[in-house]
Amino acid sequence: MTIDQHNSIVIITQEKTSISEFSAKFSVLYERYKDDDIIIHLKDSSPEFMDSLIALSKKHRQLNHSFIVVSTQLNQDNFEDDFIVVPTLQEAYDYIEMETIERDLGI
Repeated sequence: MTIDQHNSIVIITQEKTSISEFSAKFSVLYERYKDDDIIIHLKDSSPEFMDSLIALSKKHRQLNHSFIVVSTQLNQDNFEDDFIVVPTLQEAYDYIEMETIERDLGI
C-alpha cells in the first residue's frame, strides 16, 4: 500500500497487499484522511470490500468530499451513481476537479 498526498487529494494505492489486508489498513487510515478528497487505486477487488467502500463513500460524500475508486476491473454501470468508479488516475483527478467546481458553485 502506498499513500501519496497532493494538496487536498490523497491517493491510496493497493500494490502488493491482498485486498483483505488493504481493507484492514484502509479502515484505520480513513480517519486520518477524512477531510481530504480520496482516490482509492485498486489492483483487485472483492465483494465484501466493495460493500465497505460503498458505505465509506456515502459517508465521505456527506462530508462534502470526493471519493473515487480507480480500477480497470470494475465498471461504473455495476454501481449506483453516488459511488464513482473510473479506469484511470487522470479520470479520477478530472472527476474531483469537476466536483470541486460544482461545490464552489453550490450545485
